[in-house]
Amino acid sequence: MAVTRDIYSNLNLTQLLDPVVVTADANSGSVDTRGYDSVMLLANIGLSGDVLSGAVFIELEVEDSPDNSVWTDAADADLTNSVTGTNTGTFALIDAPAEDELRYIVGYKGDKRYVRVVVNVTGTHTNGTPMAVSAVQGHAHQAPVNT
Repeated sequence: MAVTRDIYSNLNLTQLLDPVVVTADANSGSVDTRGYDSVMLLANIGLSGDVLSGAVFIELEVEDSPDNSVWTDAADADLTNSVTGTNTGTFALIDAPAEDELRYIVGYKGDKRYVRVVVNVTGTHTNGTPMAVSAVQGHAHQAPVNT
C-alpha cells in the first residue's frame, strides 16, 4: 500500500460540542480512541456576554471512560498540558476578559477508550459564552481515514 502523506487522509475530525452559547455546565459528546494512537481536544471560545472574573469563570476539563458510561476526571499526567482548577483534568481556566475569544488545545495521553470535554461554569452566566469543541485523532492504525 502506498504511503499517504497528506493530513486529510491521516487525521479524523469529530465535532463533540456543536457551537452553542453556554450558560450552565455542559458535557461534550465523546470520542472513541480505538483505532488511533493520539487524540487532541480543541475548544474554540467566543466573546463572553458576561464579565469574566475570579467569581464568574469557566473551566474546561477532560474526562475519560473505559466504557462510555462511567466517567472520571482525567489525571493531569494523562494530558499534554493542564492548569490548576477545581478538578484534575482541567486544561483551561477562563477567568478574565482577555481569556475568551481564544482556542484551547490539549492532548490526551491516557489509556482509556473514550474521552470528552466538560464545561464547568462558576458564578452567574446570564448571557453566556459561545463555544464549540472538536476532537482531532491521529496516528490511525489504518489509513486513509478519509477518502
